[in-house]
Amino acid sequence: MFSSHFWLFLAVNIGVIGTFAYLLSRRNLLSYFSAGRWWLTWLSIGIITLMDELTSIFYAPSEAFRAIGLNAIAFLVLTSVLIRFLSLRMIEIAEILEVNGVRGGGVYSFSYLVLGPTVSFIAVASIIVDYVLTACLSTVSAVQNGLAFVALPDWLAFVLEAGIVWLIAGLNILGIKENAKFTFGIFIAAAVVLLNLLAAGMLQANTASLQAVGGSFGTMVSTFLSEGIFNGYFYLVVGVSSCILAYSGIESVVQTASLVRSWKEIRKAYTFLALTVGLFTPMLAAVVLSSSLDAGRHETDLIAQFAKHVGGTGFGYIVGGLASVLLMMAVNTAYVASSELMERVAHHYGFTWIVAVNRRQSLYRLHIANALFYTVIIVLTGGSQTILAEMYAIGLLASFTINMGSLLLYRYRKGTKESLEYNTSRLGTLVIFIIMLSCFLYLGYHKPYGTVMWSAVTALFLFVGLRYAERRSPERREVQQTDSPMQMILRLGESETEHVHLFFRRPKEEVSLTPSGTAVFISLYHPRQGIPAKGGEGHYRFAYQGKSLFQAITELLYAVEYELPHKRITVHLGWPTSSWLDRLSVGVMVYGLIHLPRYFPRMDFRLEYRQAPREKDPGRIFER
Repeated sequence: MFSSHFWLFLAVNIGVIGTFAYLLSRRNLLSYFSAGRWWLTWLSIGIITLMDELTSIFYAPSEAFRAIGLNAIAFLVLTSVLIRFLSLRMIEIAEILEVNGVRGGGVYSFSYLVLGPTVSFIAVASIIVDYVLTACLSTVSAVQNGLAFVALPDWLAFVLEAGIVWLIAGLNILGIKENAKFTFGIFIAAAVVLLNLLAAGMLQANTASLQAVGGSFGTMVSTFLSEGIFNGYFYLVVGVSSCILAYSGIESVVQTASLVRSWKEIRKAYTFLALTVGLFTPMLAAVVLSSSLDAGRHETDLIAQFAKHVGGTGFGYIVGGLASVLLMMAVNTAYVASSELMERVAHHYGFTWIVAVNRRQSLYRLHIANALFYTVIIVLTGGSQTILAEMYAIGLLASFTINMGSLLLYRYRKGTKESLEYNTSRLGTLVIFIIMLSCFLYLGYHKPYGTVMWSAVTALFLFVGLRYAERRSPERREVQQTDSPMQMILRLGESETEHVHLFFRRPKEEVSLTPSGTAVFISLYHPRQGIPAKGGEGHYRFAYQGKSLFQAITELLYAVEYELPHKRITVHLGWPTSSWLDRLSVGVMVYGLIHLPRYFPRMDFRLEYRQAPREKDPGRIFER
C-alpha cells in the first residue's frame, strides 16, 4: 500500500503537469501577431516578471529572519498584501502612460512625464541601482545555492561569481538571448520542483511549526497594539523594510508595457502574479522558517538546505541547481533591462555613442560597462549577501516611493478625466507612499552601505543630467519655437483702439481666428506636452517650465501692465468645469485666479464659459 504522502505528491504533480499540458495546447499562449507586429500576451510578461520575482525566495527569507527573527513569517504575509495594493497603482500608471502615448520605460517614463528631467534622473539612478544589485546579489546567491553542499575557498567563490557575470555579458554581446518560450520552459520545471518542495515542507510540519507560525502573527498584532500609534507604526516599518526584498521585480511588468498591446494586459499580468508568487513566497517562507532547520546557520543557502532537510541530499542538489539557473536568468534580466533603460535615456538625450551596436545588434558597450560595474561591486562588498541585500532594498524602496509620489502628483493635477477606466483610491495611494517613504528613510539611516551607493549613483546621474542632458533635452526644441511676449505686446500697442482683450486658451484647444488687433489668444503650455498648433497671427504660445501655471499667468500680466499703461485691458479666463475634488489643482489655481484683481487693479477680469465658438468671436475660452 502506498502512503498518504505518495498520493499527495502524485496529486500535486498530476495537477501541475495537467495544467501546463492544457496551457500548451492553447493557441497564441505566449505571443500573437496583430496590426503588423508581434505582441506578447499577459501570461508571457507575467511569467517573465514571475521568474525575476521568484528568485528572491533564495535569499529574502533568510535576510528577513536575520533582521527580525520569526516575526518574518507574519511580516512576509503583510508585505505581500501591501505589494498587491501597490501593484494596483502600477496598473494605473500603465494606463496613464498609454493615454499619454508612452509605452514602456516604467518608473523613468512616468517620473519624466510628471516630474520632469531632473527627478527622472533620480528614478533612473534608483532603477540602475536595482539592476546592479539584482545582478550582484543573484550572482552571489547562484554560487552559494548551486554549491550549497560543497565547501569552497573565498577566492574560488569569487572566480565563479566573476565567471557568471562575464559569461552572461558575453552571451548578450554575441546576441544570444532568452525568449519567452525558453523562459516558459524553465518556469514549468521551476513550478514542478518548487511546488513539490512546498508540499514536502507542509507534510513535515508539526505542532511546533504551527505554533511558530501562530506565534509570529500573535507577536506582530500584540506588539503593534501595545506600543501605541507611533511606536506601533515604526514597528510595522521595520518589519516591512526587512521583508521588501521578497517582492523585488514587481515593477518589471510596467517596464515591459511596450511589448503588449494595451494596459489591460498589464492588469491581467499583475493579477497572475498576485495569485502565484504573491501566495507562494509567504507560504514557502512560513514553512521553511517554522521548520526545525536552523535558519541562522544557513543564511546564504537556506532553501537548498531545507530541500535536503525534507527530501534528502538528491532533492537538495536539484533545488540548488534550479536556484542557480533561476538566479543566472535574473542576472541576464538585469543586463537586458538596464541596457534597454539606458538606450531609452541615451536616445532621449542624444548620447548615441554609448548605444552603438555590433554586427549582432547588441549594445556591447553597455554590456561591458555593466559587467565591469557588477564585478567592482562584488569585489567591494566581498561577495557578502547581507551587504548586497541591504544595498538592494534602498534602490527598490526609492523606486516605489518615486512611483507613488508621481502618481499622487499626477492625480492632483489631472484628476481622472483622462483615464476613467481604471482608478485607485488616492487616499490609499497616499498611505502606500507614506509607508514606502518611511521604509526608505529607515533603511537609509540604518543601512549605510545601501545609502552611500544609492546616493553616489544618484549624484552621478544628476551631474550628467544637469550638466549635459539639459543641453540635449528634446524640450529645448519646443521652447525654441515659443513666441516672445514682446511680440504680443507690440501687436497690442500698435492697436488703434484703447480697449484690448487677452483670451487664455487651453494648450490642446483649437484656435481659429479672425484677424484683429484688439484681441490676442494665449496658450500656455509645458514643453513636455509639445507646442500647440498656431491658430493665426493673433495666437501666441508661451512655454512655462519650473513654475506653476498661475505664476506663468501673473508674470505675463505684469509685463503687459508695465508695457501698456495707456491701454484698458480685459483678461478673459475660462470657467472651471472640472470637479475640484477630482482635480485638486483646479481648486488651488482658481483660488489664485480670484485674487488677480487685487494684484492688477487696473485690469478687468472675466471668468466665462461659452457653449460653442462663433465665427467672428474669440470663441471658446480657456477652461481650467
